[in-house]
Amino acid sequence: MPEVILEVSNLKKSYDNVVAVDGLDFKIKKGQCFGLLGPNGAGKTTTLAMLEGIEIPSEGEIRYKGNFLPRNYQELIGIQFQATALQDFLTPFDNLKLFSNFYDHPSPMGELILKFRLDDFLHRDTRRLSGGQRQRLLLALALVHNPEIVFLDEPTTGLDPRSRRDLWDIVKELKAEGRTLILTTHYMEEAEILCDELLILSVGRTLLEGTPDQLVRNANVDNLDALFLSLTGEDLVKTQEVIT
Repeated sequence: MPEVILEVSNLKKSYDNVVAVDGLDFKIKKGQCFGLLGPNGAGKTTTLAMLEGIEIPSEGEIRYKGNFLPRNYQELIGIQFQATALQDFLTPFDNLKLFSNFYDHPSPMGELILKFRLDDFLHRDTRRLSGGQRQRLLLALALVHNPEIVFLDEPTTGLDPRSRRDLWDIVKELKAEGRTLILTTHYMEEAEILCDELLILSVGRTLLEGTPDQLVRNANVDNLDALFLSLTGEDLVKTQEVIT
């Protein structure tokens, strides 16, 4: 059996009188792509922030390889945020060099340039990058320190279909290397193609969990898109609570 790299138990997060995450339990295995899905307000971003060590849980715990998160946890993970500001007037080469200087043992720049296909725009001002080029650079920066776990927060939002598929190919390559990937997305085709296991959230709770094939088969639908559309109606309403 694959090693469990992250284990979440009774995870909760509240802001004043609003419960954003309400008692999640799940395990993420080493080397898999684990997807977090759900409508806006489902608790995906808050859950991701706690897994990244950015937010502190109100209750519950997150364990890394069976132990509490180590002090050097941030060195073991890479994060591609939904939106990241890059310094104006710097090129992708400049950014790679800058980020590499933050770590004691960064990945060789030549490998990053090749892996993320940065050659064609390596010395272009980042303000002039296309959406797909920018996302490839941000993913390279997230992996500059060779992390074991990579968080991808809606990495293909706003990209054209060709750029989206190019990024999918890169993500597949990262998975083939044995990296653990944690992905949020609103594209059901993306989740179906990339993810080994999915957690579908509603108002901070687990609604469904399983492989894409299992979820589709159990719901007797053709694909995840059809499943998700069905869950935005009555099934999601049943889980709603008025929080006072």
